Amino acid sequence: MSTPYPFTAVVGQTDLRLALLLNAVSPAVGGVLVRGEKGTAKSTAVRALSALLPQVDVVPGCRFSCAPGAPDPACPDGPHEPGPGAVRPARMVELPVGASEDRLVGALDIERALAEGVKAFEPGLLADAHRGILYVDEVNLLHDHLIDLLLDAAAMGASYVEREGVSVRHAARFLLVGTMNPEEGELRPQLLDRFGLTVEVAASREPAQRVEVVRRRLAYEDDPAGFATRWAGDEHEVRARVVAARALLPKVSLGDTALLQIAATCAGFEVDGMRADIVMARTATALAAWAGRTEVRKEDVRQAALLALPHRRRRNPFDAPGLDEDLLDRILDEFPDEEPDPDPDPDPDPEPGPEGPDGNGPDDSGPGDGGPDGGPGGTPPQESGPDAPASDAEAPQTPQGSEQRPSGQENGGAGPEQAAVRAAEPFRTKMLSVPGLGEGASGRRSRARTAHGRTTGAQRPRGHLTKLHLAATIQAAAPHQKARGRSGRGLVVRKDDLRQATREGREGNLVLFVVDASGSMAARQRMSAVKGAVLSLLLDAYQRRDKVGLITFRGAGAQLALPPTSSVDAAAARLEQLPTGGRTPLAAGLLTAHETLRIERLRDPSRRPLLVVVTDGRATSAGALGGDPRELSRRSARMLAAEGVASVVVDCESGPVRLGLAGVLAADLGGPAVSLDGLRADSLAGLVKNVRTAVTSQSSHTHRRAA
Repeated sequence: MSTPYPFTAVVGQTDLRLALLLNAVSPAVGGVLVRGEKGTAKSTAVRALSALLPQVDVVPGCRFSCAPGAPDPACPDGPHEPGPGAVRPARMVELPVGASEDRLVGALDIERALAEGVKAFEPGLLADAHRGILYVDEVNLLHDHLIDLLLDAAAMGASYVEREGVSVRHAARFLLVGTMNPEEGELRPQLLDRFGLTVEVAASREPAQRVEVVRRRLAYEDDPAGFATRWAGDEHEVRARVVAARALLPKVSLGDTALLQIAATCAGFEVDGMRADIVMARTATALAAWAGRTEVRKEDVRQAALLALPHRRRRNPFDAPGLDEDLLDRILDEFPDEEPDPDPDPDPDPEPGPEGPDGNGPDDSGPGDGGPDGGPGGTPPQESGPDAPASDAEAPQTPQGSEQRPSGQENGGAGPEQAAVRAAEPFRTKMLSVPGLGEGASGRRSRARTAHGRTTGAQRPRGHLTKLHLAATIQAAAPHQKARGRSGRGLVVRKDDLRQATREGREGNLVLFVVDASGSMAARQRMSAVKGAVLSLLLDAYQRRDKVGLITFRGAGAQLALPPTSSVDAAAARLEQLPTGGRTPLAAGLLTAHETLRIERLRDPSRRPLLVVVTDGRATSAGALGGDPRELSRRSARMLAAEGVASVVVDCESGPVRLGLAGVLAADLGGPAVSLDGLRADSLAGLVKNVRTAVTSQSSHTHRRAA
């Protein structure tokens, strides 16, 4: 087994370490969600935490880690007789992104059930993580139904399995830690709310701190055991402090003043529901125990708010998480502590012992508070001094002002470029879907064959059996029982008899936006409405777990402003900065879309595309292609239609005189045209049907023409 990187050797990341340690003191806080860019020591810090947890007493041979003094009465391996227990370290169990539901919660041993007539339950990762840590890397890429299962288990402290006639319940109390890179997509707000605390991590911009990260990482890789030995003293001190804080936790008093501060803070930030109040109360209590106190103070409530509220304040997926600290201070000042705080240090130190380097080795001479790691997997940050900032995530950000403009754009002789305008208020749209039955990634848009959903039939398994169709399996085995010499109560089942259940659910698609940014769209009110419509569709794509891409065209050509990605936040940011002006190279936009879809088809062939063209239909420039702009655009549209690409044209034409060019474009693409107002949920009835009908008709026409 490889030597883990020491937790106390992690450079900086004060908020991350504090949040992890508070959950180690009080698992009832509800876990930690760690958000940050790649290479910021997220995984390293989480993996290092398990070494700081106290060892656990378990019943020998129990697969569900029951405690000898208080075994679970419903344990599937029970009942347990009184006796001495075994001691083992707390486990850290990792849930891979591609895990199945059976691997998470456990499953019935199908072959034994059919052949021997016994119900044999095989425990999953939730059982393995009981009384330890369950770590989910890239939690935002995990299937939603798996996230729901593990969050429910974390909230109830138990896992319930009901399937194939098996009903099993076992204890599942664990520290849940998830990490994610927001650039790869966000979690749904409902799931964000289920994590107790959240922290933002970012790489330090201080050269000295980055040097210390690299120095320690290289020293660890050269001699992991020796590096860990040099930090063993600090590790022991933190481990002892966790044990002491756990023992003190039941004695901590949460007074009426602290409760008023918590309630006023949650109300002041307009947090929905009561979970935030409960999490803040538990976090403030854990902070007091961690500081060695038996009463909760205002600084505990303040720190608890900074950890528990930012991810609960989000109103839509494109708002950056955060908290107005000035408002927080004003709210707390209305409820001062009854007695003045004799301790001048308002920030409880996340670790005991000497601050920063302690002279344990040559790698301890760097700065005390630093940024993330500089190597693969993240380099752990080290302890900082009392004057260090509360978070390393406060590195200056490059503002995304609307005045920014992409360089090198040509106006094409159709008037000056106009600065970007803000998008109108987004609205709820009805679902646009791709016709037919796909086999893409799990999502919520188009019909597809998926691993989860309603059962529609059975087939022979392709590879490993994951979802047994019991009736079809019995039907396949039944005619051969006499020939196979069946004599007992169980069926004689062979591998060829097993049948895989086929299920139908929903898939996520690639929604590729092609947005006209030419001079004809430049009226400020009009472009604001266009951006509001695209933003609304992006919100819909976020909720349906789609990938999105953004192409803009104006002046002399088209630009892939955002390659297909799961981060709709990035698409919204690009849209906000989009200026307008120049002629209208519609053909260039369509051809760029064709090339983008071709490349994506090679990368992800199972994900079907939906093309959304936002334009008034005018074509006034052929760009570098030459020829008649209108004829080029029609040929480009027909080429996309011939390949079966599902398309929708959002008609942006306005005014008393309308040319209807967007409708002509929609006909060439084989899809419907809808006005900006028609995108709204209350006026979009029948659009999905129109998309399906139009594409099916176009596909049939193409096949007849080919024949």
